[in-house]
Amino acid sequence: MLTSPRNISLFISILVAIVTGIFSALMFFINSSDIWKYLLVEILAIFIIAYVITFYTIRKILINKITPIYKIIQQTGNSNLNNIDSFDNKNLIEEASKDVTNWFKLKTREIEKLKKLEKYRREFLGNVSHELKTPIFNAQGYISTLIDGGIDDKNINKKYLEKADQSINRLITIVRDLELISKLESGELELNRENFNIVQLLKDIVDLLEMRANKLNIKVQVNSGEKSIMVNADRPRISDVINNLIVNSLIYGKQNGTTTINFYDMENKILVEVSDNGVGIEEKFIPRLFERFFRVDKSRSRDQGGTGLGLAIVKHILEVHGETIHVRSTLGEGSAFSFTLNKA
Repeated sequence: MLTSPRNISLFISILVAIVTGIFSALMFFINSSDIWKYLLVEILAIFIIAYVITFYTIRKILINKITPIYKIIQQTGNSNLNNIDSFDNKNLIEEASKDVTNWFKLKTREIEKLKKLEKYRREFLGNVSHELKTPIFNAQGYISTLIDGGIDDKNINKKYLEKADQSINRLITIVRDLELISKLESGELELNRENFNIVQLLKDIVDLLEMRANKLNIKVQVNSGEKSIMVNADRPRISDVINNLIVNSLIYGKQNGTTTINFYDMENKILVEVSDNGVGIEEKFIPRLFERFFRVDKSRSRDQGGTGLGLAIVKHILEVHGETIHVRSTLGEGSAFSFTLNKA
């Protein structure tokens, strides 16, 4: 079997030696006057035979060895190397080396990406476990206290039932938000686009959040030079986007601070910007803002009832609309979240 350099060399050497011996033996039957002609024919014949033997031997071995490599690299049963004639004048070793190197780099990047995804998966599972565990244990504690006799204590029975109800509502909110993100990612949630006045939508949302903003001493103002700016989008989903962004600005705002909503005309689009003069975000945290359950300030967000899914929902809703969200933030000075929508 020609499977090693030693065997290949031995095979070619034996064939060349046999051919040379045959031609040398024939010299005894050639006239001395024609010997130079015979030598010329012998040299030419041995060259051709040696070339053909070497070419087809090495060619067959290289193709047989390189083809499986290419099949693995290309992840297909049909390798370009099956068409041997097209490789006669190519440097197969050099090309194979380049392709293998490129394949190695690609797989290395894929492995690094998989490692990052695995890390993200572990963090996500840990976050989900923690977010669900807290309200579950709280509700269990309150209910257990009531079962153990607290239900007969008028000083705590109603209070504990209300707290258990709050914990259960928090669980429902988390599950509902996770379900929404799952539907958005899988494409199950279809958009119901319509034309609507986004200025009026903003004012309605601000009115609903007025009491919450007043408790935090934060002023929310809508700046619009026009009473009506018509856009085309899914109104309930865009309402979720704006609501989440404003609530987020309240959670991370400062006492006596301001949340401002501005509109900018971008030809065939309207840019909506929700900005605040709150605590701001460190630059290193900005790329992770839209991860599920990621919180810049965990204690502050949980105290305000946040699930850690708001910005993830915002990102997915806008992506379904074919839009993206942009963030500007300076630590200690505030943040600004902006996105665009198609004009009606």
